[in-house]
Amino acid sequence: MSSGDASEQSRRVSVLSWDQVRRLDSILGESVPIHGRGNFPTLSVQPRQIVQVVRARLEERGVVVRDVKLNGSAASHVLHQDNGLGYKDLDLIFGLSLTDDKTFRLVKDVVLDCLVDFLPEGVCRNRITALALKEAYVQKLVKVCNDTDRWSLISLSNNTGKNVELKFVDSLRRQFEFSVDSFQITLDSLLLFDRCSETAMSETFHPTVQGESMYGDFEEALGHLFSRTIATRSPEEIRGGGLLKYCHLLVRGFQPSSESQMKQMQRYMCSRFFIDFPDIGEQQRKLEAYLQNHFAGIEHKRYEYLVTLRQVVDESTVCLMGHERRQTLGLISALALRVMAEQNAIPALSNITCYYQPAPYVRDVNFSNYYVAQVQSPMATCSNSYQTWLPCS
Repeated sequence: MSSGDASEQSRRVSVLSWDQVRRLDSILGESVPIHGRGNFPTLSVQPRQIVQVVRARLEERGVVVRDVKLNGSAASHVLHQDNGLGYKDLDLIFGLSLTDDKTFRLVKDVVLDCLVDFLPEGVCRNRITALALKEAYVQKLVKVCNDTDRWSLISLSNNTGKNVELKFVDSLRRQFEFSVDSFQITLDSLLLFDRCSETAMSETFHPTVQGESMYGDFEEALGHLFSRTIATRSPEEIRGGGLLKYCHLLVRGFQPSSESQMKQMQRYMCSRFFIDFPDIGEQQRKLEAYLQNHFAGIEHKRYEYLVTLRQVVDESTVCLMGHERRQTLGLISALALRVMAEQNAIPALSNITCYYQPAPYVRDVNFSNYYVAQVQSPMATCSNSYQTWLPCS
């Protein structure tokens, strides 16, 4: 490794403080319910337990695990507790070699087999098949295998949106969307301490834990997290879901680092969203899933989020024909109105006064005082929270 490469690598990495290690230990020791469908019972799982069990079973089957890392919003929460985002999913990354389809299947089988260990006492394990466990406890199962990306994802169900996501990565070209969600914390030293040390952790006696920013500069990315700044690199590589995350950050009080850069980034994100989700049905499913998974406990923010999303799509979409653009804007508006109704934000009918224009053939003088009310769209009542960058005809 050259001196330049070593310098770049050192900028990407930082050692966690005692407070950060303590928060990490707390997250790994927290019991997370994995809700079963049908008659299957709820499993109580600690992240550190499932990591240790899955890793041990994989290595028993001849699969070497390079490292295990905590990723995403949970890692950001460890580094800065009051970042305005909190965390929902627990993203755990297992680094390993996925050489062929057989290894992909082996990984899936091992995870499903490990779930049996967490079944409550009294449950008959002998008659439970891997297929039954998958149907009962797996919310999402993803496999990606192409020239640049080789990874699989097994997401375990949680009814409140706090899913335990086990990601098995051989190679992954893009591992972050924005600098504030680019952190990965290596868990190996902490897990080794759990197994080997008989002395409890303290400020003067705890393992050295390293964090890394996939954005490229750890201190810069951490500064963005503290100042609630939206920044990224190579925005053209961000997948379609990046648009939804970007609007989520805006609603949570984050601001773009540069308006000139954000103009281009918004165009990229809108274009990629419509490439990845070209059909209006796919768009609806993606939006509804995002609202369900990312707004548990903060449902009151959903309307503001949809209004913000509509503004960004309206201003920065340059790749659609007019009717397709109007169709998507109509979908977002309909979802926003539905959210208003669910939050009882639409007044009761007894409080609404309707004005209407009579038919042209009505000649009775009694109709002369009726008029048409100028009703303002609910979308227009919300003022822009940021500068309008790219008007779109």
